[in-house]
Amino acid sequence: MSGKKRSEETTPEDTAHLSHAPEHDISEDKISRVGGGKMQRRLRRYNIRMLIASVAILMALCAVLLVRIQDLNGTIGNMASQIARLTGVAAQQQEELELLRTLTEELSAALEEKLSDGGKEAAGKKDGQAGEKSVEASTPGITAAHKVYLTFDDGPSDNTEEVLEILDRYGVKATFFVVGNQAEQEEEMLKKIVEAGHTLGMHSYSHKYSELYASVESFAEDFTKMQNYLEEVTGVKSLVYRFPGGSSNTISEVDMKEFARYLDGQGVCFFDWNISSGDGGSYLFPAETLIENCTKNVSKYSTSVILMHDSASKSTTLEALPTIIETIQAMEDTVILPITAETSPVQHIKWQENEG
Repeated sequence: MSGKKRSEETTPEDTAHLSHAPEHDISEDKISRVGGGKMQRRLRRYNIRMLIASVAILMALCAVLLVRIQDLNGTIGNMASQIARLTGVAAQQQEELELLRTLTEELSAALEEKLSDGGKEAAGKKDGQAGEKSVEASTPGITAAHKVYLTFDDGPSDNTEEVLEILDRYGVKATFFVVGNQAEQEEEMLKKIVEAGHTLGMHSYSHKYSELYASVESFAEDFTKMQNYLEEVTGVKSLVYRFPGGSSNTISEVDMKEFARYLDGQGVCFFDWNISSGDGGSYLFPAETLIENCTKNVSKYSTSVILMHDSASKSTTLEALPTIIETIQAMEDTVILPITAETSPVQHIKWQENEG
């Protein structure tokens, strides 16, 4: 009965509604699923676009950075080239300054030699032969009227070996005023000079005028270093000295008498010259000129101290030396000797107290 009532209470509209209800629910699920899929695809496409855009932006930034790096590399390269060029210019200027300094010193030394030679000759004419008689009496057993002392400054050098051979060939002894920092490369030559019976004299250790003549203290330091060095290498204590530029040089701001007195206090005698070969400057005189300079005035003096230079650049000095020796040996009553500590020196300045 109840079933019948329920059946009777059910209207056609209800039946239709009930029959359509499941279909309506299925459609909404489908729509919901379809809509969700579209959103996911849209979101995926959006993400992909954003990723592509991000990659593109990064690539663009990388490209900009690469361009900037290349520009910076170019700038750095240009700067490095400019620095290298400036360094080269600075080095060239330094070399030119050093060359100028060397030429100035050589010119000053050559000028001093000329002035000293002229002053010595004038003094000889004025004072007669008084000074030279004392030199003549300084070498016992030698009675020659003309004594000649060949001296070589600035060695040892690449030429020293040949100089020694020439001297030995003619049986001549000479005097070598050597430079300490130059001798460090030629210590065997120092030994050969001594072994051959020549006199080894000092010509300073540094040969740098500005340092050597800065004060008596700086001179003393250089002198002590030089004397000790030569004795250490050769076993011989040198007692003869020649001032770079001579004792009458005008480069030293300290009175040269002070240095002369210092040497005297050390038991050392200094020697200048009264004949110059003229080979002290940078200009290379021909051998004929050197021969004439070294020999033309020998007969005027009872004692001739001849200045020459022993350095690798003095090729014409080597060329002239045999003829210089032959010419002097051919002179009447003339002998060539080495300087010793007993030799009364030729000096350009008066430095002793009793000389005024």
